[in-house]
Amino acid sequence: MKLLVLSRRRGRLAALVTAAAAAALTVIAGTVLTTPASAATLFSADFETGASGWSKSGGDWTVVADGSQVFQQASTTTDRSRQFAGSTSWTNYTVQARVKPLAFGSGGVAALAARSSGATVMYRLALTGGNRVELQYMNGSTITVLAGVSRTVSTGTWYTLKITTSGSTISGYIDGTLVGTATSTAIAAGRICLFTGYASARFDDVSVTDSVTTPPSTPAPSASSVSPSPSSASPSPSSASPSPSSASPSPSVSQPPSGTLYVAPNGSASAAGTLASPTTLASAITRVTAGGTIFMRGGTYNFSATVTVETGNNGTSSARKKISAYQGETPVLNFSAQAEDPANRGLAVNGNYWHVYGVVVERAGDNGIFVGGSNNIFERTITRFNRDTGLQLSRTLSTTPQSQWPANNLILSAESHDNADSDGEDADGFAAKLTVGSGNVFRYAVSHHNIDDGWDLYTKTDTGPIGVVTIEDSIAFNNGTLSNGGQAGAGDRNGYKLGGEDIGVNHIVRRNIAFKNGKHGFTYNSNPGSMTVSNNVSIDNAERNFSFDAGTSVFRNNTSCRSSSGTNDRIIGNSDSSNQFWSGTNGSRCAGLSGALGWSFASDGRLVVTLGGSVVTP
Repeated sequence: MKLLVLSRRRGRLAALVTAAAAAALTVIAGTVLTTPASAATLFSADFETGASGWSKSGGDWTVVADGSQVFQQASTTTDRSRQFAGSTSWTNYTVQARVKPLAFGSGGVAALAARSSGATVMYRLALTGGNRVELQYMNGSTITVLAGVSRTVSTGTWYTLKITTSGSTISGYIDGTLVGTATSTAIAAGRICLFTGYASARFDDVSVTDSVTTPPSTPAPSASSVSPSPSSASPSPSSASPSPSSASPSPSVSQPPSGTLYVAPNGSASAAGTLASPTTLASAITRVTAGGTIFMRGGTYNFSATVTVETGNNGTSSARKKISAYQGETPVLNFSAQAEDPANRGLAVNGNYWHVYGVVVERAGDNGIFVGGSNNIFERTITRFNRDTGLQLSRTLSTTPQSQWPANNLILSAESHDNADSDGEDADGFAAKLTVGSGNVFRYAVSHHNIDDGWDLYTKTDTGPIGVVTIEDSIAFNNGTLSNGGQAGAGDRNGYKLGGEDIGVNHIVRRNIAFKNGKHGFTYNSNPGSMTVSNNVSIDNAERNFSFDAGTSVFRNNTSCRSSSGTNDRIIGNSDSSNQFWSGTNGSRCAGLSGALGWSFASDGRLVVTLGGSVVTP
């Protein structure tokens, strides 16, 4: 059989770190659903792979492109257009979504709802065509306003809406600011709902957590007019005054708690860094002390330049510095103002002993997250739509000595998707390539729909081999094709690409899944080393599921099912009968490995994978 020769090109020096997070759940085409668990994510949906799992009642709903994939209701003539999701037994939870009204008819609203106990019974937070934001109790055709503020509501603009329900306390927020809090016993439990009435709108980034608290009983004074509430609703603060979100630390009126800083999209570099006076991310990075935390409020942070943790800005092994999403909120670092250029990264972490948690980094001119430091953790983050690899580990400068290459970093419960460069040749989901030290680990990570490879461990000749990398309990699927169907001829399109330049590195690759990638599932890519390749599953990849044309790697308990091209696996190394490779027919293990792929993160960050509804355990 003619052997396939893989590209040995050099990747650009770039980097990313991403992780996404959630809870124990079942995933259906871009929708994540789970049973409640303490402080868990119950549900999330970004519509990147569709909108299965939602239940429609009225309206013209489709998934469309708006930078990313979003859920759109197009009709302005329907009085009640709804999409329901979740469980009718949900009681105390927080639901958040981004909402963009497109057009309002007479009396039109675009809303997010909680505790939908029936088709027309719910609590909803509504954007109105009359420049009002209102927390409402809907019971059939009767709408009771529980709280509200006057605010310009512009079509074509994204707003982040959030509702918390805790016992009889119902609260609504817009862009992190409290609209109002009310007491109501009308509805005890119910699903979430996306709602339009005589309006068209788009919805995205829906999340539900079971973590809620009661907002402060006396919010900051507001210049906005507030509708009288039939219950004990408190006045709403103005949009310039951030309010605490669910399960969050108590606000400070002067200085933040020791070691804690707060940042917000409207923060000022010279501000104190309290909840009431948030600072900027760049300022907080220079001010946070070892063991301290930078809490990022929800919303979109627009940057035109790289946000950098400089070399020498370190925590310690017992007191890391942390950048964390404020609980219940999603900070999105958006770098769309950057041009595509290797110098234009998103978040660059060149210091040591940092922990980055729960942030989204998107649309950078190069890597979304670049990791040049060591002993860092990147957990429950998402990197997407960047113009090179989403998360990459590489040396900081060309002059950085090998002893200082990034080492012992952990990428945990992370997601990286739809990263694409203009030539389609370098943008992977995750990479530890070119120049990295030893001890870097990817665990419970998900890489999908990237233009090039899911993982790239490319090494190069003029600097010596990279250190051993461990990839475990992770998934790579549909790499080589973007979520919108786009492809690039220069992309290698593998799931796990494990080398380059005929340099042997003994990587550890175990308990992973490769599914429907555009070329090979697992490939040595000219790495003649002695890798440990064990307990992996590779299914329906376009060419070989396993492609190892040289080396002395050890293969144990691997499973291969259905090569899309019918090409047999190629294995050179130490392989025994514990493996079940593809050689024209499926082995006995493949019987239950068919159907649609689903994935989710358990509440402890572990990855749960299903095929055709059955859990897959490599």
